[in-house]
Amino acid sequence: MNTLLSAELIDLHPQPADLRRLVVEGMHRSPRQLPAWLLYDAEGSRLFEQICEQPEYSLTRTETALLERQAGAMAAALPDAGNAVVVEFGAGNARKVGPLLEALKPAAYAALDISAEHLGEACQRLQGQHPRVPVLGICCDYSAMAELPAHPLLSGRQRIGFYPGSSIGNFTPTEAISLLAQFRRLLGPDGALLIGIDQPKAVNRLEAAYNDAAGVSAAFAKNLLVRLNRDLHGDFDPARFRYEAQWQPTRSRIAMALVSTAAQTVQLAGERWGFSAGEALITEYSVKYSPAAFAALAAAAGWRVSRRWSDPAGDLSLQLLVGRDSHERQATP
Repeated sequence: MNTLLSAELIDLHPQPADLRRLVVEGMHRSPRQLPAWLLYDAEGSRLFEQICEQPEYSLTRTETALLERQAGAMAAALPDAGNAVVVEFGAGNARKVGPLLEALKPAAYAALDISAEHLGEACQRLQGQHPRVPVLGICCDYSAMAELPAHPLLSGRQRIGFYPGSSIGNFTPTEAISLLAQFRRLLGPDGALLIGIDQPKAVNRLEAAYNDAAGVSAAFAKNLLVRLNRDLHGDFDPARFRYEAQWQPTRSRIAMALVSTAAQTVQLAGERWGFSAGEALITEYSVKYSPAAFAALAAAAGWRVSRRWSDPAGDLSLQLLVGRDSHERQATP
């Protein structure tokens, strides 16, 4: 079976009423913070792909090179992958999974993402590149799923999760533990998870990566205001906000924010919201984990680190997690 089952996509994208509720809740927080996925409308997704190409943002290039270099070793660590299904969470354009599919030769690949349009395009392209691996797209909010949908490609097979890009860093540690526990439930007791982790490094490199000289990161953040204006009848003036990306060492994270340049009042979601000069609207965080810190985080969610692969500079790693009750040998971080 080599055809994308696009007719079976499940669209669980939040409806407008839910969007309003989430935004209002975020605007009442201190500091104000909106869900990071709001950044990824069509224009936001386009801008993020540009960010990944900027010279300051090395994460995507480094992780892709690491996958290409170590895919064979990853396959060796998953000897039964030929009978398994690879489940990619937040697949987006699904451009990183190729070396893994080539090395693992899994029985199937399932891409989970909240954007039906981008998911369909990615799966069609991937199916053409890997005609012997059945590809299934599932449009969903995987963080809220009780289980993966019943489907022949998913039933009766081990599940190998794939979560690259260090996306786990966009969540607070408490939220990250909950998400990792959710992956554990969706992948099942015999499941494994290959996850990308960005690690702490020089502050100037970290801040430059999220505030590139070309201004693409700033445009990406300000596009959030454009989306809010469009979807929730806002009247934000993006020119009255400046973009900042700052390292917060006590929390080992980059904080990205739109900062009001003056006292102002905006209309949004049927309410008026006052901003003082210098007040920040957090667009997202990106937590960086040392190997030991991530191992502790994973353990709190019921996982343990079975294998770990890093780039030569130690900037990031891909870590293979198995259930804490698994009898596999644990690798030294």
